[in-house]
Amino acid sequence: MRLPDVGAWQRVGISIDGGPLGEDEHVVWLQVGPYYADSRGFAGTTSCVDGLVRWDHEVGTPGDDEGRIEQYGSVLVETGATPSGGTYLELWRVLTGSRSPAGAWRAGEGRVVQVGGHVVCVDGTGGRHLTV
Repeated sequence: MRLPDVGAWQRVGISIDGGPLGEDEHVVWLQVGPYYADSRGFAGTTSCVDGLVRWDHEVGTPGDDEGRIEQYGSVLVETGATPSGGTYLELWRVLTGSRSPAGAWRAGEGRVVQVGGHVVCVDGTGGRHLTV
C-alpha cells in the first residue's frame, strides 16, 4: 500500500507476538509528504518500497522501523518485526480534522509536523501531541 501524502492517525490497539490486542498509551502519528512525527518520541522521513514502509528516525529516539500497512476502511493495520525478533500488529484510526493545513518543519534539534488541528513535536526529550 502507498501511504497517503497527508494523514493523522491515532493508535487504537497493539499486539506483540500474537498476544491480546490492547492499548495503554496515547500514540499519534502524523504524515506530510515524506516527513512524519510520532508522539512516542521519534520523527524523520518515510519511504515505501514494494509494500514495505520504512520510518527513518532522524530526531528523538534512535533507530528505524519497518512494517507493512494495509487499509481496511478508515483503519490502517501495520505489521512487522520487533527489535527483539518478535512480531507486532498495530491498528491506527484516522483522526478527525486531519487534512489541512499541513506542514513539517525543523525547529532547532526537533521536528514539528502539523496535520489539520493536530501537531506532534519531537525533540531529544520525547514527543508530544497537541491539538490546535
